[in-house]
Amino acid sequence: MAQDGVSLSGVAGRYASALYELASEKNAADEVAAALAAFQSLINESADLKRLVKSPVFTAQEQVKALDAVLKKAGVSGVAANFIRLVASKRRLFVLPDMIAAYQGLHDKAKGLVRADVTVAAPLKPDHESALRQALAAVTGGKSVSLNVRTDPSIIGGIVVKLGSRMVDASVRTKLNSIRTRMKEVG
Repeated sequence: MAQDGVSLSGVAGRYASALYELASEKNAADEVAAALAAFQSLINESADLKRLVKSPVFTAQEQVKALDAVLKKAGVSGVAANFIRLVASKRRLFVLPDMIAAYQGLHDKAKGLVRADVTVAAPLKPDHESALRQALAAVTGGKSVSLNVRTDPSIIGGIVVKLGSRMVDASVRTKLNSIRTRMKEVG
């Protein structure tokens, strides 16, 4: 089951689809997307929260009780908080990061937004970032592009772009590795 390139298969897809429908009905899709993104950031930053989400050792009641405190402190409320509590009570908390990713995909699709992960060796200048955004918009058929730019000096130079399921690796490191492999084949 996919909705225009957004994978909705499995538990994560079903929950995300239901949440998106509910959030849309309540005109809260943007608010829920922001709250889920903030909660995902908390999971990424906290080893304890990540353990609470992933570990089957905790009971549903323990997870809900702990999450109530985390949600209150993080300022996550409304539909998003109720959704996270529901997922915990159904013993599906370990799938929450996938549910959040599926929801964000549905939300981006509805807004006509495409996310691109870009890796460069040195920080991009504003005019280069603007040109890259325009080039990617042309590739996507004029959709607006959200860039997630990451700096990784180990690629030496060039650029690596991941746009949806497509990836273009034009890094110097990859080209050097390719040359090294060909030279080994010859010698």
